[in-house]
Amino acid sequence: MLPDLLDGLVADPFAVLNAVGLVAFALVGATKAIREEFDLFGVTVVGLGTAFAGGATRDILVGRVPLALQSFGEISLGLLGVALAIALSVTFDDADEHPVAVASDAAGLAAFATAGAIVATDVGVSGFGVVAIAVINACGGGAFADILLDRSPFILVEDFYASCTVLGGLTYWLVDVGAFAGVVGSAAGTAAACCAAVTIGARFVGVYFGWRLPTAQSLAVHTSRGER
Repeated sequence: MLPDLLDGLVADPFAVLNAVGLVAFALVGATKAIREEFDLFGVTVVGLGTAFAGGATRDILVGRVPLALQSFGEISLGLLGVALAIALSVTFDDADEHPVAVASDAAGLAAFATAGAIVATDVGVSGFGVVAIAVINACGGGAFADILLDRSPFILVEDFYASCTVLGGLTYWLVDVGAFAGVVGSAAGTAAACCAAVTIGARFVGVYFGWRLPTAQSLAVHTSRGER
């Protein structure tokens, strides 16, 4: 199974990573809705919104019809993620904090950051555009889900999360067309693999060490302490 996945990643990295991201993020979004005691329709809406909002925004930005509207296969992957979330919640308490959900979130983040970078590079945007679309693709669904759950998007107020996709998108651009394009080789999927590895690695390290970006308030406190 793993050799087939690797062969598919080399042959069509976008298709593989997009599929992984859809299932993973639908699972993550649905588990959040389950914790809030949404009914099954609400769980499905939040799960699919988490899976598709970022990719739909990406497609609109690059001027194409969102993939979710082109094929039922995309929706089927999202529904699979929702079904897995429901099964997980029936089996375990606090399913949204279960290692499966945490790992799925990290995998989806890496997959969607890389998928966004691939699409952005294909349409010929700048390096900034590659990073921006990678972040939007990876974090847009989570922000949309938080709005549906009536809370501030957590990527804007806490955790070392969106920063991981910035690092991943920048890595993709550097390996594919930037400073390291001629150093690491031009094999298909190399930039995608590097982007996914950096994104998921940064996420796991951030979770392990509890990294958070500073707030303006925390900087003010440190400054006032230094003046004493």
